[in-house]
Amino acid sequence: MEEWLDKATQGVDMDSPDAFLHIFLNLMNLVPWAAMFWWSVVFVVVGALLGWWRGRLVEGIVWAAVLGPFGWVVVLMRPRPRPAAEPPPLPKSR
Repeated sequence: MEEWLDKATQGVDMDSPDAFLHIFLNLMNLVPWAAMFWWSVVFVVVGALLGWWRGRLVEGIVWAAVLGPFGWVVVLMRPRPRPAAEPPPLPKSR
């Protein structure tokens, strides 16, 4: 924890009014943004495939984007959409 605090407060004047902003930016620089982006892309692609397989493509994309791999479970647990009922045939003309 001390190491993280040292990294967060590195180069920050604690008496300056914008010290919080500098600490926040230092902490955001520690986050592996590229890995998080690519994992999110993988989650959405798999969610799209599962949604397509279940007949709910857009729903699969949205749930995977919002919940990540937990969204896959949501898509798999939902029932498949029922096909629309066909209307009755028209009467034969005379």
